[in-house]
Order: sequence, then structure tokens, then C-alpha cells
Amino acid sequence: MIRFFVVVFLFFGFLAFGDEVQIQENPLTKQIKTLIDEKVYEQNKAYIKIIFSPESNYYKGKRVDVLKVVKTLKDNGLLELFFKRPRELTLSFKTSGAPLFFVKIMGDTLRNIGYYKYVTTKSALNASEFVWTISLNSEYATDPLILQKELQKRGCSIVAIERESAYRWSYVIDMREGHLNLVVLHDAQQVRLKRSLYAHWLDVSKVKKLTIRSSSRNSWYPYIAYYDPSLHLLKVLKIDEKRRKLTLNVPNGARYLKVSDIYTLKNIKDSLILTPRGTR
Repeated sequence: MIRFFVVVFLFFGFLAFGDEVQIQENPLTKQIKTLIDEKVYEQNKAYIKIIFSPESNYYKGKRVDVLKVVKTLKDNGLLELFFKRPRELTLSFKTSGAPLFFVKIMGDTLRNIGYYKYVTTKSALNASEFVWTISLNSEYATDPLILQKELQKRGCSIVAIERESAYRWSYVIDMREGHLNLVVLHDAQQVRLKRSLYAHWLDVSKVKKLTIRSSSRNSWYPYIAYYDPSLHLLKVLKIDEKRRKLTLNVPNGARYLKVSDIYTLKNIKDSLILTPRGTR
């Protein structure tokens, strides 16, 4: 009986010791382990301890500076982003901001880093956050530093990263200062919109009126949409006839303008010339 209690004591003591070790593992180490394979970590544990010394340099207050961690791992050849062959890559983006606005910001950001063909696999909103998940075929995982650079152009930043596997990454994005990275129209400053495969987006927060002239080579059937700062739709104008000139009054509260064609952007073969008027 005594032997039985000794075995039980040692067993639960071992579990308690294991829990204590796990609890004592600091946030920086946990973050490093989420970004690289366990085998890579174990093989380079001593080296990792050196390159992340002093550890205090990798914190912002009480939070781990995940982008600084990524840069150190990448600079030292410990962050593997390339696959041996094209694979399905899944990316999840989480935020507490407005969903439509967030998807637009992320869509523009992804296109600028070369991701054009992806499929939305999940879109979920609850009281605390919005999650948007996409999948695509790729030869490499997204470089968090390149993603961050593009997000900064839109007033956003990465605050957390979780690497579930080489092919599944999750990002938490702070978009409290988020905005679309667009040309801002100003009074009497003419802007030329060149032929594009995508609708033209502009910032109209500084002007009252706008004249759009279409080249004679175009067969433009105007589609005009106004949005507020959170990308809520304010007004849509659709004209089912070809136009060479269009004068618009910008609605109060409008920040963004989308210019397109009600049928196809192929109708816009040449430039659209924009002349803003008035100041807000």
C-alpha cells in the first residue's frame, strides 16, 4: 500500500512539475515556437537564445513585438516561407473593426503583394471580432514583413501572428486608424484615370463637386457609388446610356467614390478625366 501511494505521489508530482515548466515558459519563447517548426526550434535552441538576447528588446510594454521576432528569425535563416511545391495556403485575418471596410482594405493589400486569385472560405462576425479566411494556391507563405508594410499604407498594423502549420497562418490586425490608400481629390486639381481591370476608387472628402469627362474612344455607361469613412454605401448612380460628360454633387458625409461601368470595364478603353470643384 505504501508503495502504491509513493507511485501516485511521484506521478502527480511529475504532472505538477510539467505544468510548472509550461507556465514558466515566457511569452517570447511561446511566440517563437508558433512561428517555426518544433524540430527547427530544438535544433537551434542555443542559437535562438543568443539572437534574442536581451529578451526585453522584443517586447512592446507587456506584449511581444511579433514583427520584430519575425524579422530576427528571417534575418537568421530560421523562418521558412517557401514550399517544395505549390500548396493550398490558408490565411485568417481577425479584427474588431467594420467588416466591409476591413475586407476592402485586406483585398487591396493582398492584391498589392501579388495575391489575385483567392477564395473566401469563412466570414464570421461576433460581438468582439470579425474573422475573414481565404485560401489560395501558392509556392510560399505570406511574408509578414511585406504584409505589414502594405498594411501601414492604410493605417493598419499586425499585432499578433499564429502559425498553425506551414500552410495555415492567422493574423490579428489593428485597424483603428484604417483608411483606404487612395488618391485624394482637391479643388481644381485634375486627375486622369487610366484604363483598368478594376473599378476606380478615390477619396472625395475634400471636394463638393466633380466633373468626369470620358474619352471619345470609350463607351462609358456610368456607375457611381459613394461611401462613408467605414465604407457604408450612401448613394449609387447608374446611367444606362453612354456619357461623355458627367457632373456630380458629392453627398455630405461621403469620403470614398467608386467609378465603374454598369456593364463591363472593357467599355472604358481610354482615360476618364476628373475635375474636382469646391472645398469641404
